[in-house]
Amino acid sequence: MQALKHFRIDFVITAAVLVVAFLYDSWAGVGLTAILIVVEIVFSFDNAAVNAKYLDRLNHFWQTMFLTVGVIVAVFGMRLVFPFVIVCLSGSISPWSALNLALEKGDPHTPGTYGYILTEAHPAIAAFGGMFLLLLFLDFMFDEDREISWLTWIEKPLKKLGKLDVLSVIIAGIFLLVASETLVHETHVHTAVQMRSIVLFSGLLGIILYLAVSGLSTMMEEREAAKDHEFEEADAHSSTGQKVLLAGKAAFSMFIFLEVLDATFSFDGVIGAFAITPDPIIIMLGLGVGAMYVRSMTIFLVRNGTLAEYRFLENGAHWAIGALAVMLVISIRYDLGEFVIGGVGIAFILAAWASSILANKRDAVAEGATDSTEQGANV
Repeated sequence: MQALKHFRIDFVITAAVLVVAFLYDSWAGVGLTAILIVVEIVFSFDNAAVNAKYLDRLNHFWQTMFLTVGVIVAVFGMRLVFPFVIVCLSGSISPWSALNLALEKGDPHTPGTYGYILTEAHPAIAAFGGMFLLLLFLDFMFDEDREISWLTWIEKPLKKLGKLDVLSVIIAGIFLLVASETLVHETHVHTAVQMRSIVLFSGLLGIILYLAVSGLSTMMEEREAAKDHEFEEADAHSSTGQKVLLAGKAAFSMFIFLEVLDATFSFDGVIGAFAITPDPIIIMLGLGVGAMYVRSMTIFLVRNGTLAEYRFLENGAHWAIGALAVMLVISIRYDLGEFVIGGVGIAFILAAWASSILANKRDAVAEGATDSTEQGANV
């Protein structure tokens, strides 16, 4: 019941969007929009789990900003404007021509159509998003301060490797070089050499953006922590161990990081949606509402302490990110399909969730046995 109340606004907006889809394209529009909503929600749960980790460090105001302003950016920015810009740049056409192509709803397999041009840009988008997500995954695995390990046989050795500060960048760079040499092939528009340059440039741009946004966020967070240090010592709550939430510039930089992270997650979904329908309006409606649910899910995970309750969920989400990063890069040459990419992420999340439940049960049994032993000793 509490979950239903949390998503009540999402339900209202969903109903309104389905009405708009009906007015736009009758029942066919309603069906396609509903399918896209479900696909976006199911395949983006790992996004919600990872976002919750960072959103948990922001105060209530910035959490609300993530759910309001952030949704506007996600819906109109990534689901409508971003594909439009990509088509303009990749097709070397004017915005007016791109708009006409979008309204024509051409078959994405037909050269010259909106969906076709966007699909042709997939290698560059995959390289950019793959490198950004790969660095996020590697930095998590190499974090020496991380207390919880899920797949201990591999996570603990990776933590030890974290003593090398630039190891994640080195690995990402090597992976990008190997991918550009082995996965890139010529297209109808570009030669193999041109595509290799495009993939290298896009991947390098993803690495630079991650380092810039992540570094800015870390710097602002450290500065905020330094300013609040004396206050925490004097604060009566500090003795209780209450968590200090980010605000001001530190919170803003974290908010920007979350927006970039969310955008990176949405790359494959936006392009994959053209396999369902070539209509960019229906795509925006369906993926936009799905993105709204994912953000509400993120808030729900934070305010209900789900990550703390299910201890391995964060680890599973990052493994899902690592898998997504690798599959994005592989998709430069091979079509893996939305269900494979989304299914692998869901499998990691469900496995981590099940492992957390088992661990909680073991802890409960051990605690019960300890209590029984203490009671027996007292008697």
